[in-house]
Amino acid sequence: MSDTTSYALSDGIATITIDDGKVNALASGVLAEIEAALDRAADDGATVILTGRPGILSAGFYLPVLQAGGPDARALLNSGFELAERLLTFPTPVVVACPGHAIAMGAFLLLSADYRIGATGSFRIVANEVAIGMTMPKTAIELGRRRLTPSHFVRAMTLSEIYAPDGAVSAGFLDETVAPERLTEAAREVATRLASLVPEAYVGTKRRITHDALIAIRAAMKADDAEWKVG
Repeated sequence: MSDTTSYALSDGIATITIDDGKVNALASGVLAEIEAALDRAADDGATVILTGRPGILSAGFYLPVLQAGGPDARALLNSGFELAERLLTFPTPVVVACPGHAIAMGAFLLLSADYRIGATGSFRIVANEVAIGMTMPKTAIELGRRRLTPSHFVRAMTLSEIYAPDGAVSAGFLDETVAPERLTEAAREVATRLASLVPEAYVGTKRRITHDALIAIRAAMKADDAEWKVG
């Protein structure tokens, strides 16, 4: 699709890979590419695997834009959280294969998928907004509230706790971990199993499970936007 985002369809499974050769920063263009790849997956009726480059899923939003502030920063945040909302409402299962670090918005992508597999190793999974001086957006808090375990919610969101992959399973960022060399295979195994679910039952159940969370997330997005405008 581009130099940063690729799309590969095989046996009803669409693999969307983010690889900018660096830290997979989520600039507006990259987010648009991911959305376009999801459009293709929806058209193909494919189960999705979202992954990154070796060692990293994403280090989060493109910081120069966020640090500059203004409408471009607000638009970037909106685009990222709209992507999270889309994953939560996607009509086919979404598996994230996390090949390493997942930081800030990278971690929130984990919280938005149906199933999350992480590679073991010396990797960091962290919602580090508070640690870098940013009050956690209300939308991010609602994403965390949905998937993080109660005992880790405050530690992850307020205290910017850094999790190794195995600890991220206990916290709720991941569902399981595998050796890095097994990640692609394990993700396809899970995606193949999920692809066998009855589509109508999957979509109907997903809607019921995400209903209350989506109401809270959409309200939080509006509140974040209003707060930004006031600020």
